Amino acid sequence: MSWSKDGPGERDAPRGYHHGNLREALIGAALELIARKGIAGFTFAEAARFAGVSPGAPYRHFRDRDELMASVALRGFEQFEAVLARAWNGGKPDAFSALDRLGKAYLEFARAQPALYSAMFEGGVPVGANPSLREASDRAFAVLRGAAEKVCAAMPASGRPPALMVALHIWAMAHGVASLFGRGDGAQRAMPMSPAELLEADMLVYLRGLGVTEAWP
Repeated sequence: MSWSKDGPGERDAPRGYHHGNLREALIGAALELIARKGIAGFTFAEAARFAGVSPGAPYRHFRDRDELMASVALRGFEQFEAVLARAWNGGKPDAFSALDRLGKAYLEFARAQPALYSAMFEGGVPVGANPSLREASDRAFAVLRGAAEKVCAAMPASGRPPALMVALHIWAMAHGVASLFGRGDGAQRAMPMSPAELLEADMLVYLRGLGVTEAWP
């Protein structure tokens, strides 16, 4: 596959697609358009034009724009799972320092991959209707659930909350901070502390409220 570029603005779109991997070219075009125009700012035909192919060419691989966006989201969740699993590292050397790494990795992914992050969580793709996407999303969440299970094991047995609930709370906190303050695009909001510091404070307050007394990193 080869690309050539000409001129500013829309003419910055890659041109001259030649007998390469059309599916990958269209996913790449969608990511670039998300970065430039936002998740809802382009059509299926624009993605084809950006990839340098005819309007009908994408239908060889995707039924419509939603299916293209589902493939972009799938790519995102696959990468997301790998990033989270690497940060968690089986909860070593202890669950709390590993959870701290996990939260920071979550924020870093949103900062470094804003187009993928938007496709994953803001694209309006029904995850439940796409088995591959649902499985990839579940695998990523399973890392958070595994972390929650280890954290819960350190809580007092009396009144210990369900690990699933804790995993969902951790996810909500990380996602909220990432979406509001940690993005790598124009949607990021300013605040007087870093996103990592805010998430660390959130987690500390939350875990102490659950009765966890171990020192946070």
